[in-house]
Amino acid sequence: MEGESSVGALVLTMNSEATISKMPPPTEELDKDMFPICMQIIKDASLLERTYARQVAKTASPYEHLCQALQQVCYWLWSVIYGGRWPYGPPCREKRKMEQEEADTNMRILLDFLYCLSKQKLDDLNEIQTDLQYIEEDINYVEKKRIELSRENDRFSLKLGMFADDPNSQLVTQSGPNASKKKWVRAKLNALQECYLQKRRNWVRQACKEQDRGTDTSNREGYNPGLEDFQSVLTNFTRCSQFRVVAELRQGDLFHSANIVSSIEFDRDDELFATAGVSRRIKIFEFSKSFEELRADDHREASYNSVMNEPEDVHCPVVEMSTRSKLSCVSWNKYMKNHIASSDYEGIVTVWDVTTRQSIMEYVEHEKRAWSVDFSQNEPSMLVSGSDDCKVKIWCTKQEASVLNIDMKANICSVKYNPGSSIHVAVGSADHHIHYYDLRNISQPLYVFRGHRKTVSYVKFLSSDELASSSTDSTLRLWDVKENLALRTFRGHTNERNFVGLTVNSEYIACGSETNEVFLYHKAISKPAASHRFSTDLENGGDDARSYFTSAVCWKSDSPTMLTANSQGTIKVLVLAA
Repeated sequence: MEGESSVGALVLTMNSEATISKMPPPTEELDKDMFPICMQIIKDASLLERTYARQVAKTASPYEHLCQALQQVCYWLWSVIYGGRWPYGPPCREKRKMEQEEADTNMRILLDFLYCLSKQKLDDLNEIQTDLQYIEEDINYVEKKRIELSRENDRFSLKLGMFADDPNSQLVTQSGPNASKKKWVRAKLNALQECYLQKRRNWVRQACKEQDRGTDTSNREGYNPGLEDFQSVLTNFTRCSQFRVVAELRQGDLFHSANIVSSIEFDRDDELFATAGVSRRIKIFEFSKSFEELRADDHREASYNSVMNEPEDVHCPVVEMSTRSKLSCVSWNKYMKNHIASSDYEGIVTVWDVTTRQSIMEYVEHEKRAWSVDFSQNEPSMLVSGSDDCKVKIWCTKQEASVLNIDMKANICSVKYNPGSSIHVAVGSADHHIHYYDLRNISQPLYVFRGHRKTVSYVKFLSSDELASSSTDSTLRLWDVKENLALRTFRGHTNERNFVGLTVNSEYIACGSETNEVFLYHKAISKPAASHRFSTDLENGGDDARSYFTSAVCWKSDSPTMLTANSQGTIKVLVLAA
């Protein structure tokens, strides 16, 4: 047994030494660039470890040899798992250092974000505090004015003897409308507050500039032009909250695509209106004065119904002129009452005499479909047209050829003369922009208004300084052509594929929608003030009824009356009401 033990010890000793000799020394994988003193200490420690291992191999029991061998195997496995790196050695410290640096970088980014957010919120807080100060000032001013008006009303009532007879008469007559208007204001609060704050802040900036110049903007204590301007907007906004249908005109086969009305417009005196579309006919209707009488009396329901039920009075045009091609646009001459211009799908621009029902001039220079035509309001013999051939042409009714040609890089969808000038023209293009030209220098536009994300389908002037545009990005935009500024963006309707119409007056902008609705916007407020939906006969129209859209709209000068038509060929006379 003793021999066997010694042999076993010898075998274990030899295996242990062999294992030790095969294992890589711990110091071989260490960084060679460490300090010399440290390296020497490590080498001495390694030498001592090897010497100790040899002594143990000579004197240790078989059990101790086995434990030592297992320990060496564990070291070897650890080195394999960690790619030859010893735990807690310099390579591991480098990894931990990189992790700490990455964590520190992430903390720095987080801290920078928090600082930026804090600054933004502080700026927002300062802005809110400033706005609250404006609001408190305006509340004090309005309450003071209201007290003064109340005292004046009391004195006036006493003089007339009304106060003693019926002290609650004024409250009774005003409580209903006031409650309705308050409810309407609260429903539109977000859009109204945007308008109020914008006007208030603009006035403060203007006041600061005038103070720097040494001029005084107000002579009355608490007087604020910004507040006064907003009060005017609010009054108009609450005065018209819905559309009332005055009359409805139906033409031909209601569910035939050839009934789409592409353009509708009043004449110079608002006595006639013309419609044109894919039916290849220009129809002239009389706008009866009875519509105005009906609008003035909100209680004459029977009269409204009688107009709706008398097709012989409103459905038949007084003049009708046929064309060879589908029509895209019509424009009345603002001086010569009997002259109207049209553009069609063959690119032909025609000037008609409504009295004789004959064409006066026919211009055939456009090579593709002409989308738009417009007479100048200042020079009655001049008109402008735009086409898919990327050309804008200026015509004179006294000449057979165009007098001016503007070559552009994209299709032209809309053209419009500035109402205050015969030398400035706005052009809506498929390049998503509005190009504003001075016809005295057509080498480049005077301004290019950018902001729409899709084709600009319509341009219309509210005044000589304000221009509205419509796009298939489902937005309207308002521009200042004098200062070259974007003023406001209007959203609420749907317009992605079709020409849905655009009309403006001095205060309001209206357009159609692919939801078969008409939308009304006040020029100072970005959200709709009112809307009206065309009724559709789903039983007769089937699935096609869902594809109907409003195709044309037109204001009657600066009145609350509007004409609107849809892709069914239905024409409605709408009136704004409270």
